[in-house]
Amino acid sequence: MALRLLKHAFIEDYAEPRWFNTPPELKKTYDIVIIGAGGHGLACAHYLARDHGLHNIAVLDASYIGGGNTGRNTTIIRSNYLTPEGIKFYADSMTLFTELSDDLETNIFYSERGHFTLAHNESTLRTSRWRAEMNKFYAVDSEVVDPDEILRTCPQLRIDCGGNHPIEGALFHPPGAVARHDAVAWGYAKQASKRGVEIHQHTPVTDILVENGQVTGVVTPRGTISTRKVMCAVAGHTPEVMAMAGLPSPIEIFPLQACVTEPMKPWLDTIIVSGSLHLYVSQSSRGELVMGAALDPMELHSRRSTFEFVTGLCDQVLDLFPFLGGVKVNRQWAGMADMTPDLAPIMGTTPIEGFYLDAGWGTYGFKATPIAGLTMANTVAEGIDDSRIRAFSLGRFDDFNLVGEKGAAAVGH
Repeated sequence: MALRLLKHAFIEDYAEPRWFNTPPELKKTYDIVIIGAGGHGLACAHYLARDHGLHNIAVLDASYIGGGNTGRNTTIIRSNYLTPEGIKFYADSMTLFTELSDDLETNIFYSERGHFTLAHNESTLRTSRWRAEMNKFYAVDSEVVDPDEILRTCPQLRIDCGGNHPIEGALFHPPGAVARHDAVAWGYAKQASKRGVEIHQHTPVTDILVENGQVTGVVTPRGTISTRKVMCAVAGHTPEVMAMAGLPSPIEIFPLQACVTEPMKPWLDTIIVSGSLHLYVSQSSRGELVMGAALDPMELHSRRSTFEFVTGLCDQVLDLFPFLGGVKVNRQWAGMADMTPDLAPIMGTTPIEGFYLDAGWGTYGFKATPIAGLTMANTVAEGIDDSRIRAFSLGRFDDFNLVGEKGAAAVGH
């Protein structure tokens, strides 16, 4: 037996410190209420406490920590977007991700893999060249590579895709990475709790109180809370919460499904994405192939998964990797993707004073977790939009000043 374990065996009152506090009661008043205990909400709480010295904060969630889209995504991290706003924003996020294990004192299993976005025709290859040049202009490492270069990195890939969709090249993004989504949420929760933030799980918000255009409180089954600042980070439930505040929502909700195979010996060292085939695949540290496809075609507020999804996805994956024919799919699940018209998020202040939005993340919210938390914390603390998120304001839909991220975000990962 290890000496450390033996020592603990003889200490009667020994216990590992709790990661999250569990307050028995809600207080009547908080300086800030954050709705949603996913990665974004908890990150905002962490940075509010660490950087702004604000500790009288309640994070409320209808379910449990990381139980929404944070725990249902496929953990891909990248910054090879198309617009200047998107490229710079996600590049800052990747910088924070590389330091996050130390910052949170939690191993998030950050693993740099390289990210290939496959091009199956000249049109897609042209978009890849466009993205590569935009990325280089903003010092993001991306380049267009030919099929031979793809095969050098991933020799198991079948370049002709069964003769149906031959690969003509790819956008290669060397910093592309994966991390453990649960660990990110838990790490932020741990650090926020350590600084006095209260996390109340299984505490849904049923109404938002507004008087004369100013937030005054939130209603929960456990009582009414007085507060002058409310931050909403609830992904697929955003339209419901916006309605409570009396705001119309431009967001539509679509299920986004994913699945994992049985564990295999490591063979896929990189991340493979194909917009034409509507799929993405990487291999987890446990050996599972983590796979997903495009959004379901019809708007639906549901997390149900379907047989049609998994059969269609596997059919396309076998075009790329025929040798996987005998591998079993172990699990499948779905999240609710909150999609905006321009496939960019909605962040910052709103027409309701004291009501802040962190929403519209669709299929790409996990990779923005650190920078979204940091910029939203700055925004909530100061009451004005952080300069890095002004382009993502709710008002852009009234002004028709859209971001236009479809060229890099239409492929979910």
